[in-house]
Amino acid sequence: MKLADAFKVINAGPLASLQDAGRFGVRHLGITQGGAVDLHAWAWGNYLAGNAWGASALEVTLGSLSLEATTDLSLALTGADLGTTVDGDSIQSWAAFQMRAGQVLAFASPRNGLRAYLSVAGGFQAEPVLGSLSGVAREKLGGHCGDGRQLAVGDVLRFNHQVHGVRPGTRQTPEAEKIDYAQPAVLNLVLGAQVGEFSGRSLFDFFNRNWTVDNRSDRMGVRLKGPLLKCAINNMISEGLALGAVQVPPDGQPIVLLNDRQTIGGYPRLGTLTPLSCSRLAQCKPGQKVTFRPIAAERAHLQYLEFLAQIAHP
Repeated sequence: MKLADAFKVINAGPLASLQDAGRFGVRHLGITQGGAVDLHAWAWGNYLAGNAWGASALEVTLGSLSLEATTDLSLALTGADLGTTVDGDSIQSWAAFQMRAGQVLAFASPRNGLRAYLSVAGGFQAEPVLGSLSGVAREKLGGHCGDGRQLAVGDVLRFNHQVHGVRPGTRQTPEAEKIDYAQPAVLNLVLGAQVGEFSGRSLFDFFNRNWTVDNRSDRMGVRLKGPLLKCAINNMISEGLALGAVQVPPDGQPIVLLNDRQTIGGYPRLGTLTPLSCSRLAQCKPGQKVTFRPIAAERAHLQYLEFLAQIAHP
């Protein structure tokens, strides 16, 4: 592998970090999964850039980031519309594009969605920590420097210079996959072991009322505001927590756990969101409305396999 500098950070946004598919096989050590919170946009970005599954991309949350290219690059941009430009000219999302050395890529502020994904042909490279490049700030693991921190002014991002990727325009994102994050989000939930402990009224409200995304949300989880949910279970022995677990604490307001979640928890759970529904929720702004619908585990698995088949490299 031949590494080379790709970008120098000119202006650091509040939340930008390298993320790959995640860190697995380490939860027994109390270490979380990490990885791209919008798996859907991350995967399509790597597909457009000609990268294999698992390649690291730059997850840009909220924008306010400027990067100067230090060499010619083949790139792809997916996910949220953050008003992205190259030398002041707008860049289309869900597509591949080229940059020349010295040009500046800038992310402004959210227009539609919260998180954009920048993929480079060859994938961004750094020293893996426990088998992954994913940056988790709370655990001080991974990322471009190995300590989990966000990008800072003067930092350098590197990539595999030996991989040239695909010619821009060779691969396209299907129109149906270009999600309008401003539209109401309908989230699929696989029912969990404690669902029968919730009152009938609570279950009706959960699936038939709108929920509002709270501003107390991040890569660990998304808090929701809505009707009060009541459960017959007051205390539980802590159990392992999967991606998308919907916990209901004593205040009756659900929390959907995402990639940087804790590894165990003792609140009762209604169920678990599918991976693609987690991706959709990760793009919802505070104040946005979401609804839930139940889905059978077999159907959820089939939907995920169909998604993977779309981005399989020929």
